[in-house]
Amino acid sequence: MISKKMQKLVENNSVIREMFEEGKRLEKIYGKENVFDFSLGNPSVPAPKEVNESIIKIIKEEDSNFVHGYMSNSGYEDVREKIANSINKKFSTNFKFNNIIMTVGAASGLNIVLKSILNPEDEVIVFAPYFSEYNNYIQNYDGIVKVIKPNLKDFMPNLEEFEKSINEKTKAVLINTPNNPTGVIYPEEIIIKLTDIMKEKESKFNNPIYLISDEPYRELVYENITVPYVTKYYDNSMIVYSYSKSLSLPGERIGYVVIPDELENSQEMIDAVTIANRIIGSVNAPSLMQRVIANCLDVNVDIESYNKNRNLLYKILLENNFKCIKPQGAFYIFVKSPIPDEKEFCKTAKKYNLLFVPASSFGCPGYVRIAYCVPYEMIKKSEESFSKLAKEYKM
Repeated sequence: MISKKMQKLVENNSVIREMFEEGKRLEKIYGKENVFDFSLGNPSVPAPKEVNESIIKIIKEEDSNFVHGYMSNSGYEDVREKIANSINKKFSTNFKFNNIIMTVGAASGLNIVLKSILNPEDEVIVFAPYFSEYNNYIQNYDGIVKVIKPNLKDFMPNLEEFEKSINEKTKAVLINTPNNPTGVIYPEEIIIKLTDIMKEKESKFNNPIYLISDEPYRELVYENITVPYVTKYYDNSMIVYSYSKSLSLPGERIGYVVIPDELENSQEMIDAVTIANRIIGSVNAPSLMQRVIANCLDVNVDIESYNKNRNLLYKILLENNFKCIKPQGAFYIFVKSPIPDEKEFCKTAKKYNLLFVPASSFGCPGYVRIAYCVPYEMIKKSEESFSKLAKEYKM
């Protein structure tokens, strides 16, 4: 008999993965070229050539025991040093190797941070709409997810409700910008207001409140919009980063956590997160990929392909009278369902081989997420299906 916790998780499996599997089923019936699967945020742009070249060079030229062996639970020191220097160059920060902990992607990074800070019943605030796996990560350590209702005008954080929601049980605030599922980027003005509230509440309750910034989409930004680096605005900040999107390496599971010296009792936190890396079973980040990343710190995927997709899909949606805002980053468009029950809308969309993710799973019912990290030709070919779907709802 599996545990009660796992029973609930099995019963409520990820709706994103569910839609992905549905896409595979439909492909067998109608052919892959006739199914328009916008469900999964799986990068469609290939990894830069430098990544593959680096893998080959490392395998050929370096000692295999070194490449594939154990290292510190926090990762190779020289790799962490290079990453710290790269961050400092980009954002005028002052990190050293010890401020960086290599992780098995952002998901593992979030888990080791949450394991390090949460006691049972501690609260973590998230802003809807938010990545649905946050619920699981927080509940893994018996924390409580406290959801701030969505601001449906522009999907910026609802700071008025946020201020009222912080209490003596608040341990952390988890943000994601560029955002999954909306594609919005929180500007400096919002970050300053949010952190000012947190500073005031820290003082009131005489407890640290951690700001955790989940940033796998940091490099996927359009029109030269700036993504603020939150450690510059708030001392008790931690950054969780992944190369899954910036280098199209989701299956390689490689990322890092940044814990700045300014964070309260920073060395204690660094030690805790490092040990959490070991005891949750990751032990350390993949050794080969650490060495690859160190060679590719100035490389990114060609986001122009995503930008081209974004512009075309946004045009198709507007021409068919769907309501949405144009995303500033990531590779998702968040679309208002023409009927209140967005799950029913997704069922109707499947009649035209269109697969979306209902946004109830993101804490924002009445909307759907459309991932445009797909081939450009697929979006062009889907235009007729979007038109038929809109006509069904007399839009």
